[in-house]
Amino acid sequence: MLQTLVLSSTNSCNCYHAVVPQWIVSRPDRLDSFLASQKEVISRSKAQKSIEQGQVQVNDDVISKPAQRLQEGDRVTLMESEAKTDEAIAPTDLHLSILYEDDACCVIDKPAGIAVHPGAGMALGEKTILHGIAFLYGQWKLPFSTESVLVHRLDKETTGCLLIAQNPRAHLELQKQFETRTVEKKYLALVAGVPSPATAMIDSPIGRSAANRTMMSVSGSAQAREAQTTYRTVGVNDARNAALLECELHTGRTHQIRVHLSAIGHPVLGDGTYTNELSERVAQEFDIRILCLHAWRLTFESPADHKRHVIESLLPFEFRKVLKRMNVEEPSS
Repeated sequence: MLQTLVLSSTNSCNCYHAVVPQWIVSRPDRLDSFLASQKEVISRSKAQKSIEQGQVQVNDDVISKPAQRLQEGDRVTLMESEAKTDEAIAPTDLHLSILYEDDACCVIDKPAGIAVHPGAGMALGEKTILHGIAFLYGQWKLPFSTESVLVHRLDKETTGCLLIAQNPRAHLELQKQFETRTVEKKYLALVAGVPSPATAMIDSPIGRSAANRTMMSVSGSAQAREAQTTYRTVGVNDARNAALLECELHTGRTHQIRVHLSAIGHPVLGDGTYTNELSERVAQEFDIRILCLHAWRLTFESPADHKRHVIESLLPFEFRKVLKRMNVEEPSS
């Protein structure tokens, strides 16, 4: 029987998250009207464009419909500054590897160190996965639009399977699969310490601290959203205080795996944000300079043939080197 770990807010770490403009809705309103009222942060002319370009989140969901209705207590986040909003996505050859492709979608093997899309705090002119996709679409003679490309997102330092839509209809169909949770998302995470039990579901909502809105952790606040992560231990080295976990995401909250594993005392190694004394010591001892989190397997139904596809991304070379140093065996495909 799978054990479920239900955490309280007292289990959470003080986890830093980049400061971005954010508001809590005090009364029902349209999303575009609400954003336009925040004149000290975003001008009226930019509000609708920011929404349409996927730069606005309501709670933890990216919303691209200006007419989206807001309710009291909703959390609205502007993920990009105005300067970034105006920045064109210039096609750039990032030499992206393609794991799967058909007439409706493709799966990119995302490298570490490249953000998926422009965002607040990024250097002017910094290239993102979107720039690389724009280049690929040019090669494939496909129309490119930031509004109908990204189906989901990965953190900047996370590697592996990233699903991309090739047309607006496919984008809607694939997003629906994420909303109904029929997409299977499995990750590999090398963590500090050895979890007990070896397999469990972490069922704890994720939200921002009421005391500090820049903090994210497991939370009991009214604005926190349900989040479930199942982990299974697939490799262990007790002597070196490390374990390799296969993690399955049942929801898609910001930094979900990193927050949940840190909250149970086993942060992902190489994570400088969600950390504890043990993870910092192990990372330093074994010279771990990468985030040891990899989007390993993605299972979805393609709108092109309506068949289920299981796509797997091999562990990156640097991740495999860390496993070798830690004497933790790599899982078989």
